Amino acid sequence: MLKPRLNVLIVGAGLGGLSAAIATKLAGHEVLVLEQASTLSEVGAGIQIPPNSARFLISWGLREAIDRVSVLPEAIRLRSYRDGSILNEQPLVPLAEEDYGGPYWHCHRADFHKALVDKCYALGLTVKVRINSMVTKIDFEAPSVTLSTGSTIGADLIVGADGLKSKCREQFLGRSDPPHLTGDLAYRILIKVDEMRKHKDLEEFVRKPAINTWMGPQGHAVCYLLKGEGYYNIVLICPDNMPGGVNVMSADPVEVREFFKSWDPRLQKMISLVSSVSKWRLQNSTEMTSWTHPSGKFTLLGDACHATLPYLAQGAAIAVEDGGVLGGLLGKLEDRSQLPGLLRVYEDLRKNRTTRIVTGSTDMRNILHLNDGERQKRRDATLLADDVRPGFPNKWRDPVFRNFLFGYDGAREVEVAWERFRGKSGSGAAGAFRARL
Repeated sequence: MLKPRLNVLIVGAGLGGLSAAIATKLAGHEVLVLEQASTLSEVGAGIQIPPNSARFLISWGLREAIDRVSVLPEAIRLRSYRDGSILNEQPLVPLAEEDYGGPYWHCHRADFHKALVDKCYALGLTVKVRINSMVTKIDFEAPSVTLSTGSTIGADLIVGADGLKSKCREQFLGRSDPPHLTGDLAYRILIKVDEMRKHKDLEEFVRKPAINTWMGPQGHAVCYLLKGEGYYNIVLICPDNMPGGVNVMSADPVEVREFFKSWDPRLQKMISLVSSVSKWRLQNSTEMTSWTHPSGKFTLLGDACHATLPYLAQGAAIAVEDGGVLGGLLGKLEDRSQLPGLLRVYEDLRKNRTTRIVTGSTDMRNILHLNDGERQKRRDATLLADDVRPGFPNKWRDPVFRNFLFGYDGAREVEVAWERFRGKSGSGAAGAFRARL
């Protein structure tokens, strides 16, 4: 049977949008990606790629490209802010590959994005990326988008993947929906590894790749090695002190040193090596009741519909999962009339999982940022005892939650959901399908 070939329009060329483009093209459809920026690039510094998203990337033929620019951390280590002593750790090598079928990578965000862009181009002319393409209006019934230039582009399916400040989401909701403040900001820092090697007490952090997290009052620090240019990535989270209306700005290293002046002397030494710092306001969005338009010709993915805070390092991962699941379902399409039902399957497969991760990330923030006191002492004692059980404060070590995070098999979910959908479709009940998670 000859399967239908859809024209799929993806708004946003970030990590989620490009993942959806790759998966959808590999599923046999035509893809156009619209990006409003003037260049195809990613801002930021380090990014973590856990096995739940790594397996999708490997299935798309990206293992070698990402291996080339990535580091494999041996463990996630939670440390005391006072002296950096290790309170608990979760090994990642060989656990990630052996138990979850994929590596735990970290790399520079720009390198990850470039690997996805290169894959899009390698797939041929049917995956196109247009820059300077700002969408100003969506006709959900046609469906089509109108650009700032006044031109209109039609498609069979439109996917909104335009991030936290999504204009697609606002068009879908029919109202303004700006991000809301969380009360935190992130200082982002890159330090030359060669500078760190001049200090014997910092050698440990560059000799043994690991994700090191210092937990402290009202903040935490996450540090890990990057490949290629020889940088060490540092993200420092603390209370938001940015002026209203500003979301990204440069910061004086003095203010960073002031906040962390009572923390582990080694972390303070790293900060002392910094000459420039950027700070980013951490924002979030309100959970949506639905991502898919009743027309069955439009849906959302990634931060556009389920933005999350960075405390579990899963935001990009679940956007990649979204793209993989959506593309996988589109690859099953036997008739165009199935598209509305399959979009409902996509949302049903994804929504409960992403909501749990968004909630879990907020919970992890509260665990990491405890002020000194009885709750902090109980947390530290529990971590040191390493009596691992459900609810353990190191969520990456909690066996139930870790399996939920890392063990997710989106490709398998697609296969199971498709068989259920086909069964119900055959009895005329496709519109009532709801995946049982």
